[in-house]
Amino acid sequence: MTIKILPARLANQIAAGEVVERPASVVKELVENSLDSGATRIDIDIEKGGAKLIRVRDNGKGIVKDELGLALSRHATSKIHSLDDLEAIVSLGFRGEALASISSVSRLTLTSRPATQEQAWAAHSEGRDMAVKLLPAAHPIGTSVEVLDLFFNTPARRKFLRTEKTEFAHIDELIKRIALSRFDVTINLRHNGKLVKQYRAAKTDSQTEKRIAAVCGNSFVRHMLKIELEHQGLRLHGWITTPDGARQQSDLQYCYVNGRMMRDKLINHAIRQSYETSLRPEQFATYILFIDIDPHQVDVNVHPAKHEVRFHQARLVHDFIYQALADALAQSQHIDKPEINAAAFHQTTQDEQGNQAPLSSPSESSDFADASSVPKQVYQAIERVPDYPGRATESTQPAQRVRESAPRSEWVESRGGSRAKESQRYAQPSPSQAEVKVYQQLMQTPDVPAMSTTVEPAPMPDSSVPVASLGKAICMASGQFVLMADKTSGAHLVSLAKAEWLRVFGQLQVGEQGLKSQPLLVPLSLKVDLSQQQTFETLQSQFALLGIEIKVRNPQTLMVMGVPQPLRQQNLQQLIPDLLSYAALYTDQAKSEANLIQLALSKWLADQVISVKSDYTLSEAIQIIAEVEMLWQGTLPLHDPQFVRPMDFSATIAAFNL
Repeated sequence: MTIKILPARLANQIAAGEVVERPASVVKELVENSLDSGATRIDIDIEKGGAKLIRVRDNGKGIVKDELGLALSRHATSKIHSLDDLEAIVSLGFRGEALASISSVSRLTLTSRPATQEQAWAAHSEGRDMAVKLLPAAHPIGTSVEVLDLFFNTPARRKFLRTEKTEFAHIDELIKRIALSRFDVTINLRHNGKLVKQYRAAKTDSQTEKRIAAVCGNSFVRHMLKIELEHQGLRLHGWITTPDGARQQSDLQYCYVNGRMMRDKLINHAIRQSYETSLRPEQFATYILFIDIDPHQVDVNVHPAKHEVRFHQARLVHDFIYQALADALAQSQHIDKPEINAAAFHQTTQDEQGNQAPLSSPSESSDFADASSVPKQVYQAIERVPDYPGRATESTQPAQRVRESAPRSEWVESRGGSRAKESQRYAQPSPSQAEVKVYQQLMQTPDVPAMSTTVEPAPMPDSSVPVASLGKAICMASGQFVLMADKTSGAHLVSLAKAEWLRVFGQLQVGEQGLKSQPLLVPLSLKVDLSQQQTFETLQSQFALLGIEIKVRNPQTLMVMGVPQPLRQQNLQQLIPDLLSYAALYTDQAKSEANLIQLALSKWLADQVISVKSDYTLSEAIQIIAEVEMLWQGTLPLHDPQFVRPMDFSATIAAFNL
């Protein structure tokens, strides 16, 4: 066989086999070029999952006319010029083969205009002959790369493309990773003409958290810990989550070395080792970590797709990452677990300033004495079901996080230890008539005697007329209350937080046919312990009536097939196991008290699902009230002072008459 030099077209198509694996690979190379050019805004347009069109436009420095054709040549780059540059790479791209490889398997148009030119120029190249044609074009300062008909001249490669939805999912995940690496860049992603994702540049901590939440979800933000550590030129910063934020798949693991996306085995091992004692084998840590290191100490040219790096001092990097994360986790556990957990449930409580003080016994607490007006049976009944709303306020979040991190059986039993704090809550006016009915049924729970005391609605002020109907919304007050009025009852203030809870609780009320289950697009596999599986098997009919469709896959593994509409947007991986743990309280009454169990589970779910805003508009308030009135059909708890309170204007009117 004769040795020959490969034709340029064939050489580029071979290189394309490494660079262009799928449409997401093209997007990665083009977006990285945009970032290297100093762009602060990148617009990405995709059609048919990238098979038909990929267009990336930026506002970077641009390419001068004389270099446009050269940019499409193989191994042409502006990012390195010598061996020294190769040994200290700081840019995302450097090989100079991406554009040439992409143009060899597509119809590519490169349009650019630098600030020094008044006219933009476009370079056209097709895969057949790689010939480049230059034409004048209209374009703002920056660069656009348009890739049409990917793999049009390599049918064997094109047939291996997956469905449009799958290919776009890969692009979407790629853009998420890039969005987390550059918070200073605005990125817009469109698919088939529709804006799918928009990541605005983050300039403040609040905006940074919003971008993290948009990519990783609110659960990640709730449990995240900020990491920042530097040692001998090695800097580690970013966010990890406490063990409470762990997941059952490794889909929220983002790591970057000098701004470059990485899936490095050494880094992954160090992170996994730091979580070794705090996660179960089937759990995965979640994190966003950035490693900044001297470019001379890392080799990024070890993988065709640049997914891996090689550290010159691998052991130092490994131990540095492990130590930083392990210390952060240990410190968070020391702060939250020994002190807050004990304080919240056993020996101490926290005052408004956050100082710890010993709990008084019931006989010594004047607050507890004030609560004597509440029947003991009602106190015990409410104690069985968490109070609403389920979202903790800022002042109670630390205790809430500890409660969620502890086993359900422990914190349910330990709540009796914080009587001083609870007594203040139950010293409020008596429950409404609608709630009394629920509480009376809850009296049948284990170890709680049947209620014999009749609880009357809370008395209204003497100068007020009892609320007979809500009437018409007039205006907002303090963002969370709406002033309403009608001719009979006069003016009254309605709490939108309680209205939100009533809306969710009403949606979860089980009728004769039960709630309709909405199937999940992808069934959710859950690892549960033996007691949770037994709870499900005992209360399977109650779960079915709630619209929660679960199948037993194998021992200690459940498949969630569908949930009712109010639970569709929830974190089911956490919600369902917690629900099973809570439902274990009622397994002994599975047959005799089915209605009680349904009410208790519905109330618990409402506590968890409710989402209360800090500032409502009047139109939002009107919509909420309308939905609540429709759901409750004239049975709203209008005597509940936590829901509605009459407005007494007598003092104000008297002031006018002075």
